[in-house]
Amino acid sequence: MSSRPPQEPVSELEDHLGYWLRFVSNHVSQGFRVKVEAEGVAVSEWVVLRELYRLGRGSPGALVQSLGMTKGAVSKLVDRLEQKGLVTRAVSDVDRRQQAVTLTPAGRALVPRLARLADSNDHEFFGHLAEPVRDELLRLLQAIARHHHLKAAPID
Repeated sequence: MSSRPPQEPVSELEDHLGYWLRFVSNHVSQGFRVKVEAEGVAVSEWVVLRELYRLGRGSPGALVQSLGMTKGAVSKLVDRLEQKGLVTRAVSDVDRRQQAVTLTPAGRALVPRLARLADSNDHEFFGHLAEPVRDELLRLLQAIARHHHLKAAPID
């Protein structure tokens, strides 16, 4: 006869949506990371490059706000991208404390290639789903993000 007290039922890992979101997300992210790093940039650098492509030019403060990153993280990423010749920084003539960050021609040419890799990665993982299902999945994930006020860009 066992002397252990009866245990209450415990749910399995696979019973949780969070488990499956993380499981799929890890594989999607890893696949994209490998593709982007083959082009010489990290995923976090891609995020900054893509936002600068959208903005045309931006201050580090604008990147902090739009990406939800810390000032230190943005500064380090801009430093790395500048060292790689993908962005330039210019000090404002009006206020020496202000900087403008812009893509170099090499940075501007790289963003569409990286965007195609992102599109290809999405297709690789989600292309087997019917378009209405993909659209619904996107809508649901965006609704979850809005509900929880999630703002920071997903990086590394």
